[in-house]
Amino acid sequence: MSTIPKPHRVYYFGTCLVDLFFPDAGMAGIELLQSQGLTVVFPQGQSCCGQPAYNSGYRADALKVARAQLDLFPGDDPIVVPSGSCAGMMKKHWPDLFRGEPDEAKAVQVAGRVWELTQFLVHVLDVRLTDQGEPVRVTWHASCHAQREMGVVEEPKALLRQLANVELVELKREKECCGFGGTFAVRHPEISAAMVGDKVADIEDTGAARVVSGDCGCLLNIGGALEAGAKAAHGQHIAQFLKERIHGR
Repeated sequence: MSTIPKPHRVYYFGTCLVDLFFPDAGMAGIELLQSQGLTVVFPQGQSCCGQPAYNSGYRADALKVARAQLDLFPGDDPIVVPSGSCAGMMKKHWPDLFRGEPDEAKAVQVAGRVWELTQFLVHVLDVRLTDQGEPVRVTWHASCHAQREMGVVEEPKALLRQLANVELVELKREKECCGFGGTFAVRHPEISAAMVGDKVADIEDTGAARVVSGDCGCLLNIGGALEAGAKAAHGQHIAQFLKERIHGR
């Protein structure tokens, strides 16, 4: 359950991939929060959480990028992130990244206010969704960071199960990585391709028309593989999917 009361205002950290590739998903996340009566603040100076550099071993570069975000989120308002991966970087890795730095306390304070979007919708806002869409079968892909760093496992599925006309068929290999892994897919393309091939086969077995996820890196990888294989299913960010369902379009 929530450790904070329902707020009147939240910050929104949009993430690089949302900004560059999935802007509609980013706006959908904002609209979901606004539909619950919240004021959503999107600091215009935000850029990257520093994860690409951090995961590649460039700690100094990651610190520089992350530090540029700190002053954008003053006060105590929650920071909602439409990505388990970026939320995990901010909440779990920033305290380590800033350890021993002059602004360590500020980084720890910011990290402690970070929530992944579906986690926030379920545990803080206790949202109740009314489905306005046509019947559809979907499956859920859980990203590695969302599961293992943010502990987000059942929250997205709980939201999907609120939708009366949505049939959720779970993946048999839900906990397996899709093979994206940021720079992993570039450094080890053959392994990545094999992993996403397994994921696509699992998706096909469900008969789902859509595979919904909360991480845009996964959606890029899975969506590209589905498109390349001319598969029937297509990928969609959960924020955009939920917005469409409750608006009937």
